[in-house]
Amino acid sequence: MQKFGLIGFPVKHSFSATMHNAAFSALGIDASYELWEIEPQKLASEVSSLVEKGICGFNVTVPHKEAVIKLVDSLDQEAELIGAANTVKVLEDKSTKGFNTDGLGFISHLKDVIGFQPKDKCVSVLGAGGATKAVTLQLAKAGARRMSLFDLDKVKTENLAAKLTSRFPDCKIQITTDADGLLKEKPDLLVNATPLGMHQNDPLVFDASYFHRRLVIYDLVYNPAQTRLLREAKAKGCLGVFNGLGMLLHQGVLAFKIWMGVEPPIEVMERALTQALNKGQ
Repeated sequence: MQKFGLIGFPVKHSFSATMHNAAFSALGIDASYELWEIEPQKLASEVSSLVEKGICGFNVTVPHKEAVIKLVDSLDQEAELIGAANTVKVLEDKSTKGFNTDGLGFISHLKDVIGFQPKDKCVSVLGAGGATKAVTLQLAKAGARRMSLFDLDKVKTENLAAKLTSRFPDCKIQITTDADGLLKEKPDLLVNATPLGMHQNDPLVFDASYFHRRLVIYDLVYNPAQTRLLREAKAKGCLGVFNGLGMLLHQGVLAFKIWMGVEPPIEVMERALTQALNKGQ
């Protein structure tokens, strides 16, 4: 049996196993997908151990997406550009290659399913971690006119802004002094690329009075399905509110293709995710 899984800290909230195991079953593939919770200080030793045990590949989530790129033998262009990996394939010689399907999954869902076209739009992104790097790269590639960033880690934010500015000079990149600064200039799209909202007591870091009716909000958190951010935005009549389930699905489809070399049954994967989310509510 081929073994795959997800590494992160925490991982218990994840629906990735549900999605991938449903796809394996539908295609009659003898494989399983598990969740492996790994503390940051143990990342290098645990990844090495998993590879030695014969796993075929794994996904990577918070907080390991940036750290894992130092532990793999090679990177694809997307992961190298972003500086973070969310998918690793173990090759026949036990060497490892990192990929990043986060941004591609996000932009695919945003453009092709939601119907939001970033070209010439103003977007704001909360966070400056691995997920933000993937998302902002794709938004800039898609022609966003202006991008506002905020994270409590000013150094990470400044480094990301500098990288985006050098690569996409036509996209105006600005750093705000607080979270509300992301909304004060009335962006077309607000993305929460942090874990805020995963826990019931997580605060709303925005003043809800800044939400406006043509604003689309995309929260990368998908469990719970309705975070406080999305509930507040819906109450304020925002144009669209979306959780990260679509991004999870589409990045998962890309990861599956990297591992297995075949097109996965996206409808099966989507149904498994939806059922898992509804069951958990």
